[in-house]
Amino acid sequence: MDRLKLSLKLALLAAPLVLASGSAIGRDDGRFANSPLKPWFDSLRSHLGPCCSDADGVAVADPDWDSLNGHYRVRLDGEWVDVPDEAVITEPNRAGRTMVWPVKTAFGVSIRCFMPGSMT
Repeated sequence: MDRLKLSLKLALLAAPLVLASGSAIGRDDGRFANSPLKPWFDSLRSHLGPCCSDADGVAVADPDWDSLNGHYRVRLDGEWVDVPDEAVITEPNRAGRTMVWPVKTAFGVSIRCFMPGSMT
């Protein structure tokens, strides 16, 4: 019975950490409020859902993304992550730079949106 109580207490303590790590928290602190691209960033969507905004996206340097056989991948935190085809934004890239909108959870990193740049 003591083991059951201890297990229940540990589960109750760990639950908020697991739930918090699975949610995406917006970081729009107003820095981009006057940017002429803000409405465009706010409207970006992939087939997986809205991309949030420029503040939630991460600019990716050319060495940290590539394309092979028509599929993209991006290096995040030192590891390559495959970009699902549904996450690729196909409209013209007004920002010019490659961007990715990662969602980090307790189960790993997934890509909500990916916008390829020019790779120059």
